[in-house]
Amino acid sequence: MIWYRWALSLMQLRTVILIDGYFKAGMVDAALTLFKEMSGVAAKPGTLIHAIVLDGLFKDGRTVAAKEMFHEMIKSGVRFSIGTYSVILGGLSKNGCADEAVMLFDKLRAMNLKFDIRTLTIIIDAMFKVGRIEQAQNMFAAIPAKGLVPTVITYTTMTSNLIEKGLVEEADNIFSSMERSGCAPNSRMLNIIIRKLLKKGEIVRAINYMTRVDGKSMSLEASTISLLISLFSTKGIYHKQKDLLPERYQFLEGDIRS
Repeated sequence: MIWYRWALSLMQLRTVILIDGYFKAGMVDAALTLFKEMSGVAAKPGTLIHAIVLDGLFKDGRTVAAKEMFHEMIKSGVRFSIGTYSVILGGLSKNGCADEAVMLFDKLRAMNLKFDIRTLTIIIDAMFKVGRIEQAQNMFAAIPAKGLVPTVITYTTMTSNLIEKGLVEEADNIFSSMERSGCAPNSRMLNIIIRKLLKKGEIVRAINYMTRVDGKSMSLEASTISLLISLFSTKGIYHKQKDLLPERYQFLEGDIRS
């Protein structure tokens, strides 16, 4: 029977790859049909394929279907990995169910599970969304004690959310601590910070981060440039302050120099 199990494993692997490919191609219904067919064979789908399907459902906005699948997994006794929980927590948080993500995390934490940095980053973002700002900050501060190291995504999550909540000085402090730790900001992070600060009217702070983009030989994203044009061009609300911008970002009749 060893050969049978081996052949079955190869078939499952092929099916997993196909399902993942269908989801990435936006062929969600085809992926779900294949998953249902897979569920009817002798060897039931494992943790990996469930995580792929859950992720696909959440990304397609089928939150209700993803929740139903999650509860069915619990009833069926499917084993959960931290990666699977990350998919569920992230999917809930990104689809307007951050409160449910936080509640689920609280239950998981009571089970003394060991979370990875990806999961903690997801739940920090969810906590900000539901207004549990102090808890999010405490969660971030406790990361080293858990033997983990914040990633640039973790720092981006913290700084962007703090700015969003009007805590710009705290965001600057987090950014400074990141640089001291040796974690270098990437272009994506800097652009997010700049946009958040501009939308909050924190012009001087935004310009400070723009000079960092130039100093690191990075570039502003199209969405950041578009926001600059709308705010500092002739009809923009900050037109009178355009001279504060670095020379390369000075405007001429609503255009921006590259």
